[in-house]
Amino acid sequence: MFDGRFRANAERQLKPVGQQLKRTGITADHLTLIGVLMAVAAAVAIGNGALRAGLVLLVLTALPDVLDGAVAKASGMASTRGAFFDSVADRFTDALLLGGVAWHLATIDPGRIVVLPMAVLGASMLISYERAKAESLGFDAKGGLMERAERLVALGFGLLFNQFLVAILWVMLVLTLITAAQRFVKVWKQATAATPVLANRATMRTRVRTRQADRRVARSTTRQVRRRTQLRPPR
Repeated sequence: MFDGRFRANAERQLKPVGQQLKRTGITADHLTLIGVLMAVAAAVAIGNGALRAGLVLLVLTALPDVLDGAVAKASGMASTRGAFFDSVADRFTDALLLGGVAWHLATIDPGRIVVLPMAVLGASMLISYERAKAESLGFDAKGGLMERAERLVALGFGLLFNQFLVAILWVMLVLTLITAAQRFVKVWKQATAATPVLANRATMRTRVRTRQADRRVARSTTRQVRRRTQLRPPR
């Protein structure tokens, strides 16, 4: 939801901040790495029951993730390498944060509830994979009720009001699964509409190859006939 409605506007608003950070020598990769380190600290804090400290560190985790794109664009250094690093860091950060929550729940209530944050993590990985696979095929899979920004905000509320943490995790799981279904349907429709076009293109390519092969055979046959005619002795 954030990507589709607010990200472009947020990046425009943060462009001056990105330009200021660029002058200090800080790169987008530096910010991404700082976000990962903050996530490690947040996971440890949450796992040890310091949920308020975990909330502060969660904010410090999200802030570099918001700014790295602005710095990359302000410096003109946006690249596929940076995009890959940022994407991998996001997945690693999600695993750290939800792993910290699972650690915390295992400490206060050693039972099956510890599986809940892992289920949220699995669902979040699913929607990330759907987007990555769709974009590799040329389709758009952005959008949905519970993208990464919404998950971080919801987790923040869970850390702030820890008596509702388990309930918020259930809401996150349900909305993330709905998002996965939304993306699946979106890409399915795009792929269905593209299938006849792809089939027609494949048919046309096959016809072109057949015609080219026929022409090559015809030219080869013509050359062979000419050679035989030239080599035939006069009568």
